[in-house]
Amino acid sequence: MKSSELILEVKDLTIRFKHGEVWDYVVKSLNFVLFKGETLGLVGESGSGKSVTSMALMRLFKRSKSIDISGEALFYINDEVVDLLKCSENEIEKLRGDRISMIFQEPMTALNPVKTCGSQVAEVLIKHLGLKRAQAKEVSIELFKEVELPVPAKMFDRYPHELSGGQKQRVMIAMAMSCKPLFLIADEPTTALDVTVQKRILKLLADLQKNTETGLLFITHDLGVVADIADRVLVLYKGNLVEEGITSEVFNNPKHQYTKGLLACRPPLNKYLESLPTVEDYLEGKNVEVKERKPGSTIDTSKVLLKVDGLNTWFPTKKNLFGKTTKYFKAVNDISLEVYKGETLGLVGESGCGKTTLGRTILGLVQAKDGKVIYENEDLLLKSMKELKPFRKKLQIIFQDPFSSLNPKMRIGRAIEEVMRVHSLKTGANYKQDVLNLLKKVRLEEEHYDRYPHELSGGQRQRVCIARALAVKPEFIVCDESVSALDVSVQAQVLNLLNELKREFGFTYVFISHDLSVVKHMADRIIVMNAGRIVEQGSPDDIFKRPKSIYTKKFIESIPGQ
Repeated sequence: MKSSELILEVKDLTIRFKHGEVWDYVVKSLNFVLFKGETLGLVGESGSGKSVTSMALMRLFKRSKSIDISGEALFYINDEVVDLLKCSENEIEKLRGDRISMIFQEPMTALNPVKTCGSQVAEVLIKHLGLKRAQAKEVSIELFKEVELPVPAKMFDRYPHELSGGQKQRVMIAMAMSCKPLFLIADEPTTALDVTVQKRILKLLADLQKNTETGLLFITHDLGVVADIADRVLVLYKGNLVEEGITSEVFNNPKHQYTKGLLACRPPLNKYLESLPTVEDYLEGKNVEVKERKPGSTIDTSKVLLKVDGLNTWFPTKKNLFGKTTKYFKAVNDISLEVYKGETLGLVGESGCGKTTLGRTILGLVQAKDGKVIYENEDLLLKSMKELKPFRKKLQIIFQDPFSSLNPKMRIGRAIEEVMRVHSLKTGANYKQDVLNLLKKVRLEEEHYDRYPHELSGGQRQRVCIARALAVKPEFIVCDESVSALDVSVQAQVLNLLNELKREFGFTYVFISHDLSVVKHMADRIIVMNAGRIVEQGSPDDIFKRPKSIYTKKFIESIPGQ
C-alpha cells in the first residue's frame, strides 16, 4: 500500500437480478476500501460477482425493473465525496474516462472496430481535457510510447483488427490512463494473453500506477497474477466476501475453505500430481489425497503413433500483378517430431508461434505446403477428403473456445449425436442412450441433453466438446488451448477429467497451451515453439530445470506467482 489517503469506500453493496418473479442475489452486502496508489485484488470464480461489482461502480448497468443495486460507493475527490451509485447521469459521465477509468477483459469488443486506435484515445482527451484535435493526436502518440507500442505514430492510424491481442490491450491501457484517473478498474486484463505478454502488461500497469498514484482494483481469477501485483486481496464466493487481507498473509495462511481450494487447485511447479485437488473437495471437507506421478514412466518409445517429417504450412502474404505469391508467412517451418502411443506431448509457445497451425495441419484442418504426416504408416497429406474420413474417427480435436465451436441453435444432445451419425457408428437411428452415457462420462447430467450451449457454463461447454470428441472413440486427440479461458477451479476439473479418460481409454494427446504450469502438469514430454520452428524439446524437468534456449528461459521466468 503506497498511501493512507482513502479514495473509495464501498458500503453494503448489494446487487440483485430478477428472473421471472424471483430476485437472485449476485453480490451481497459487500464492503471494502481502496487507498491512493494501492492495488486491491478482487478474486473468485466466474459468477462470484467480480465483474458485476466493477460494472456497478462504473454505472454501466442501464436502470431497469429487473436490476436492483443498493448500498454506497463513496468516491473521494478534490475534498468532495461523490456516491457513484446515486449521483446523476451528468456527474457520472464527467467522472467516467476522466477521474475513474476501466480496462476491459476483451479489448476487441471494447474498442470500436470502425475507428482507428489513435482516434479513440484522442476522443477521450478532447472530451475530458478539452484538447484540440492536433494536440490530442500528439498526446495520444506520446501515450502509445508510454505503453511501449511499436512505431506509435503508425499505431495511431491503425484499426483494432490490425493489432495483436497484447497490442490492443496496450491501447486500452493508454486510453484508460490518458486522463490520469484516481481510480482504475482492470477487469481480467491479461486472461487471454501469453505469459510473456502478460508480464509486460502487468509491469506496464505497475509503472503507470507508480507515476500517477492511481488506486487500482484488479479483478482476476488468476491467483498467480494477484500474488505478483496486489497489495491486498478480497476473495468473493457466490457474491459473498469470504476472506480479505494482505496478499502474502492470505496466500500463506488462508482461513476460508474456498480460498484454500482456489490456491490448491493451481497446477504446482515444484512437483507432478496425478490429479489436482478441486475447490469442491475443500468446500465439502473431503480428505484431499495428493498422489504424485512420474512423467513419461508409462510411455513405450518403441511405439510411434504419429510422425511429422519436414512439415511446412505457409500462408501467402504478398502477390505480384499476375497473382503469383511472392511472399509467405511461415507459420510452420520445417517441423519434424514423433508422438508415442499413450503419450501426452505438450506444445508451448507464444501466440503466433505456430503451435495451433501445427495441430490443425496434422489433422488436415489446414492445408500443408509440403512435408509428411505419418499415422499408422500412412501419409495423411496424400489422402483425399474422402480417404481421410476413416481417419477422422481416430484423430479428434478439442477447440479453445467451446462456445464458438458449438452450434448455438443446436441442443447439446443433438450436437453430440451428429458426430455419431456422420461417421455411421452403428445401424439404427437412436443414439440417445449413447449420448447420455457420454454426458455421464464427462460428469454432466441427463438434463443437459436438451439444453442449448448458452444455457451452460464455460466449464460445462468444454465438457460437451470433450464428449463430442469421445463420441467417435478416437485414439489421438489434439487439445488446442482447451482450458485457457477457464477459471482455475473449473480448469482443475477438466484437466483431471482428461487424465482420467486417458488412463481409461489409452488416449494419446497433443496438448497445446501457452500456460507452462498447465503443460508441465499434463505432459510427458514438452516441445517449445517460436516463429514456426521447434526451439527445444525434452522432459518437463529438462525444460523447466535445464532450459537450453534463451527463449525458453524467458518464457519460464514470465510465469506469474513464482
